Amino acid sequence: MILFYVHFKILALAEDHNQFIYNDFHAAKLHLDGLAQIHPNGLLQLTNTSTDQISHAFYRLPIRFNTSSSVLPQTLSFSTTFIFAIVSEIQNFNFCGHGIAFTISPSTNFTQASPSTFLGLLNSKNDGNTSNHLLAIELDTARNVEINDINGNHVGIDINSIKSYVSAPASYYSNSEQKNKSLLLKSGDPMQVWIDYDEVENLLNVTLAPIRSPKPDQPLLSTHIKLSSILLDSMYVGFSSSTGLFTGNHYILGWSFNKSGQAQNLDLSKLPSLPPKIKPAKKPSPGIIVSLITVSIVFIIIISGTAYFVWMKKYEEIHEDWEQEYGPQRFFYKDLYKSTKGFKDEELLGAGGFGKVYRGVLPSSKEQVAVKKISHDSKQGVKEFVAEIASMGRLRHRNLVHLLGYCRRKGELLLVYDYMPNGSLDKFLFSNEEPTLNWTQRFQILRGIASALHYLHEEWDQVVLHRDVKASNVLLDADLNGRLGDFGLARLYDHGANPETTHVVGTVGYLAPELTRTGKATTCTDVFAFGALMLEVACGRRPIVPQGLPEKMILVDWVLENLKQGSILETSDPRLEGNYLEEEMLLVLKLGLLCSQYNEEARPSMRQVMQYLDGNALLPDILFDSTGIGTFSVTNDTSSEFVLSFPSTVPKSSAHSMCSSESIFNSGR
Repeated sequence: MILFYVHFKILALAEDHNQFIYNDFHAAKLHLDGLAQIHPNGLLQLTNTSTDQISHAFYRLPIRFNTSSSVLPQTLSFSTTFIFAIVSEIQNFNFCGHGIAFTISPSTNFTQASPSTFLGLLNSKNDGNTSNHLLAIELDTARNVEINDINGNHVGIDINSIKSYVSAPASYYSNSEQKNKSLLLKSGDPMQVWIDYDEVENLLNVTLAPIRSPKPDQPLLSTHIKLSSILLDSMYVGFSSSTGLFTGNHYILGWSFNKSGQAQNLDLSKLPSLPPKIKPAKKPSPGIIVSLITVSIVFIIIISGTAYFVWMKKYEEIHEDWEQEYGPQRFFYKDLYKSTKGFKDEELLGAGGFGKVYRGVLPSSKEQVAVKKISHDSKQGVKEFVAEIASMGRLRHRNLVHLLGYCRRKGELLLVYDYMPNGSLDKFLFSNEEPTLNWTQRFQILRGIASALHYLHEEWDQVVLHRDVKASNVLLDADLNGRLGDFGLARLYDHGANPETTHVVGTVGYLAPELTRTGKATTCTDVFAFGALMLEVACGRRPIVPQGLPEKMILVDWVLENLKQGSILETSDPRLEGNYLEEEMLLVLKLGLLCSQYNEEARPSMRQVMQYLDGNALLPDILFDSTGIGTFSVTNDTSSEFVLSFPSTVPKSSAHSMCSSESIFNSGR
């Protein structure tokens, strides 16, 4: 008898847990966030006229969907119905944002979600991931061509993505007239939605109708979906809503849900009422009306035209049809403008030959980014250029500053990167405002940049040349890990130029000698620049010091001369005060010399540089003869001898190339 009672109680609790009905939301067990609130009359309001906001209202307790591990027999079938109203911010206008979505989600935490198009459910990074385990029925009142929305008034079924699996214009089947009739979702009139899923047939039906109409015999959407492969055992049910540039009031009047049968019908007589619509003031006389209308029309035309022109010019972009395939990596200029506070000087992070960099906070995700503005007036190669940006946006390495996307506007190009809170390496090396980096930190930064260059040269599906490796392009994250930034930007200026000879780009002191002769960048020219960086980090001196003593003006010559004299450790940064491992310091100084040779064919590849830094290969000894010429041997299948030469000396011989001479974005390695 006791066991029967306990079993009965378990079944009763499960039944209460699996179904509920709210004809108003006074005592509803809901989890609310964002702008969501319950009015005194029991009306649930999700959003209001605030821009770029998201809101959620979910049933507080999780519900068992996939019950393969449960002791209680239950199917995946479910049924729900709710009544909603979307009231446009501006009556009789087509502007309203952005819609409501009934949602089944594994979590009620949407802190990473974006407003506007993403309806407060996903963001640009996780949209489309199968790991989302998300089902949403969207009532969308804004069209986004980038995700193939059919119009700005539709109902869609979304699976793990804001891009609808299937959708249809908002309408309902009239049982009495036996035909479909259109509905305007943002009309402000209450409407009812029925969502029913049959696990046996794997059939999901979505039905829509005005509040006073019976449930139509034919659903608006009917599609076969196997939800057992999408939903987890424990899921939450509820509503998500968002606004963007345009806003609207989103309401839920009543809601019924049943996991184990047909959802109960809502009692229309018990539903809360919507806030009254604003009524116009007492009508003036006809004569006054005519005069006011005439003056107002002229005034509105002038002001609206001017305001619209100014607004459009302020946020005007260049956007061509072929760019649609790069949609996820395209940022709106309006968002970048707002994120940087109008590109104010107070948000300026730095400036260089290629443009200015600003700190920004994206209004949708609140993510910190760095926005770089550069000129791009050339009309040649724009399509190839954007394709190159999109390709580089796919580069992923822990020691690269990730390129998140771009925007084109008039003669400007804007590139959006990860934000690095500790700024650039050169500030730590040469500014008294920053603390001195210890040797362990410096060595790890060099190793990280070497790893990034090895990835760019050999490990990605195409060869990528950085072409401007230097301390100011090495950025430090919150943990002082080095990340190579601005990769490939110099190359972007060469579209339409002769591929055999390009403009020499880069920074004096890091430019390989052959680059000034041929203008052709190779992986060897990147290795040369990295060699200069290694010496710079170890010695705490810039590659060229014009105001310095003649014997110390060229860093590589100074280090080489000290090597000849047996005093190379004296070139180490005095701020380190000798606190370093001699083996590592010697390795970095000698490897820096090895990479900075005049003879490009004798420089190591970045793969070999990594082997030396990791201790997986022995760095060859450098021996000097009576004339001061140094030689070393490199084992690479066979043993070969090379002459050690530098920009201030004359090359004595050539040998088999250790670097790749492939140009940027060759098809493979």
